Amino acid sequence: MLYHASQTPGIEVLEPRTSNENVPRIYFSDKRENVLVYLSNAVEKTCRENGFAHTGKWQKWATYGFTSDGLLHFSEYYENALTDTYAGVQSYIYTVEPSEAVIPFEKIRNCFYAETPQRVASCEIVPDALEALLKAEREGKIVITRYSELSERRLQWIRQTTFDEYRNAADAPDYRYFLKKKYPFLETEA
Repeated sequence: MLYHASQTPGIEVLEPRTSNENVPRIYFSDKRENVLVYLSNAVEKTCRENGFAHTGKWQKWATYGFTSDGLLHFSEYYENALTDTYAGVQSYIYTVEPSEAVIPFEKIRNCFYAETPQRVASCEIVPDALEALLKAEREGKIVITRYSELSERRLQWIRQTTFDEYRNAADAPDYRYFLKKKYPFLETEA
């Protein structure tokens, strides 16, 4: 089975949407735990909760990578990011059957994509995205690094990257709003 996370209930056919590569695609993983980070979008959630009106495509905030053993490794890039992004968020994990239309995506481990609609085989309701992530962590299926555990070097990298991201996001007002909310130093230094 291949897994896809969404906050949209009742999907029967997954439709391609414009991806980061500016190509309509649907992304999947063959590891259920790898899609848990997509149960909520920090940018969209922050904007909506603070009344920021946005009509375009929502930017994504993905602070994860993979360990040398292939486990998804989520890092908090600001204080309480995990709880802030995922607590209380109900989402869905959809499965599809592998087919010739589903292609391996070499840039991300265990990732696949399709450029054509894919019929949903099943749907799992995830009542609380945070609880799903913490359970996967307890079971050793993912690794989570809390903000308080980050090294000074990593914190400096996050700060510089945040500046760079903000400067380069002139055409993404939702992303800039999110960054200012989570990194108040941008108000005075950007």
